[in-house]
Parts: sequence; structure tokens; C-alpha cells
Amino acid sequence: MKSAPESVGDFLRSRRIAVAGVSRRGDTAANAVYRKLRDCGYDVVPVNPNAAHVEGVACHPDVGSVPGPLDAVVVATHPDASAEVARQAIRRGVRRIWFHRSFGQGSVSPEAIEECERHGVAGIVGGCPLMYCRPVDLGHRCLRAWLGWSGRLPT
Repeated sequence: MKSAPESVGDFLRSRRIAVAGVSRRGDTAANAVYRKLRDCGYDVVPVNPNAAHVEGVACHPDVGSVPGPLDAVVVATHPDASAEVARQAIRRGVRRIWFHRSFGQGSVSPEAIEECERHGVAGIVGGCPLMYCRPVDLGHRCLRAWLGWSGRLPT
């Protein structure tokens, strides 16, 4: 597998990562990202305004309420919420934000991307951290190949 782009490598060097959009049901892309990052040794914090606990741990209503330092944020919310999540992360001083998208619009919104650009934040648009967290499962290897083939692989 090719090496990860610089932006992805920088993101994955983070130690404490919030994942916005996790669900109490546990069946969303955000939950899969949360579990994989946790299992890979990251200190991962779930964020959902409608849940007190997710994946057996305390969940925070927004990125701004996460206690302690935060290195990065994965945004796996509806695109209507992504700009606000980005603003919260930026206010906290987070410099790495990944907007999850496999097919369709995903969590990407023009307003969220503009927020990042306006503040000099490294926004990764599209794809998924699971395309790079080893071991990479077959589904994410295929997703990475397809996004590369279609010119939509994060850079």
C-alpha cells in the first residue's frame, strides 16, 4: 500500500482525537472510526449532543465541552452540523479536522471547509481514517483504491 499523504500522516500522529457523530446504537461510520482509533491505541473521545454515554464511555455534547487537550477531530455528522463542529474545534485550537466521506456528500459542507481555510486549519476532505489505520480491512482498502481511481482520495 502506498504511504499516506502528509496531511493524513500528520492527522494520525495525533494522540487525542474527538469523533463527532457517534451514535448510541453503535451502527454508524462514526462509531466504526471511534472503535478503530481506540483499538489502535489513540485516546478517543465520543461527541454527540443527544447521548450521555456511547461505546461504554462518557460522551460529550460538543467538541467545546471535551475536557483536556485535543489534537484532532473526525467529523462524521450530517453536513448541516459539520461547520459548527469545525468552529468548535477551531475555537479549542485544534489544527487537524477530518471530514468523513465515503460516498455522496458525507460530512463535507462548503461552509465547514471555508471555516478551516479561513483559520489555516488542515482540513482533510473525504475518505476515512480507517483507510490508513493498520491493519486496514478489505472494505477500506477497496474504498481507498476506488477514491484514488476516482480522484477523490484526500491529499
